[in-house]
Amino acid sequence: MIKKSKSCTGVLREFDMQRLNVRVIYTAIYIICLLFMIVFFFPLVWVILSSFKNIQEFVKDTSILPKTYRFAAFAKTWKALRFSHYYINSGLSVLGSVVCAVLFNGLFGFVLAKVRPAGSKIIEALVMWGLLIPTTTSIVPLFMNLAKLGLTGSFVPLWLSMGANAFYVVLFRNFFDSLPQSYIEAAKIDGASDISIFMRIAVPLSKSIIMVVVLYAITAAWSDFLLPFLLLQNTSFETVMVKLFSLMRGAKINDVEMLRAIVFAIIPPIILFILFQKQITQVTIQSGIKG
Repeated sequence: MIKKSKSCTGVLREFDMQRLNVRVIYTAIYIICLLFMIVFFFPLVWVILSSFKNIQEFVKDTSILPKTYRFAAFAKTWKALRFSHYYINSGLSVLGSVVCAVLFNGLFGFVLAKVRPAGSKIIEALVMWGLLIPTTTSIVPLFMNLAKLGLTGSFVPLWLSMGANAFYVVLFRNFFDSLPQSYIEAAKIDGASDISIFMRIAVPLSKSIIMVVVLYAITAAWSDFLLPFLLLQNTSFETVMVKLFSLMRGAKINDVEMLRAIVFAIIPPIILFILFQKQITQVTIQSGIKG
């Protein structure tokens, strides 16, 4: 049986672990979680390890581990596919998306939580309904409206679409709702406008939730494929994900080079999660409790 460390804290007490049925259930849950982890991470590990192989070893050798770790092959593939160009494009898409996600959704959440104009309850209900509507159902009308406005072929529609996200609005609204109302009232007595209160009081006090929205927006903008594929009609604006699709659709590269391109695409989100997983988990749980 798997023994629980005495230094470990959680829902189970040391007394509970002395009971046979509790230990059996705990061990079963532990094994199930371990199996799920293996299922989820095996494809990622396989892609990374297989990308070190050459095409002959990849085709003939069924072993997961490569015989030689060819780091120079990554540099060669990076240069051949001009991945620095697509990294820059994705970076521009991410940067504008993050700014719009924080600014517009933050303002919206602040208005719902603290300003509360007439009809705010109806608007809040519509925002909650927006969480239930699949994103793909709005793709066609969104594309048609952007085409009529002449905004296709640039990063602007990608930025604006990230600035209208119901999930981010709910996160901001729940956080701002917990801010002391006395701060807002004191600022109004001093003659501050709602925008000034948002910028000078709400934003400095909401660094934690802003960090979470920034991380979510970075991940979403980096991994987004459908909108960039539809809206960035110029190949010079292709993002990393759109480039991966074009490589799979008709580029003359072998399977190993394709795996290396996939590794290039997944490295930034992995690094981001490793560095900030604690903040993501803590603030998301706190926001859920406040909601």
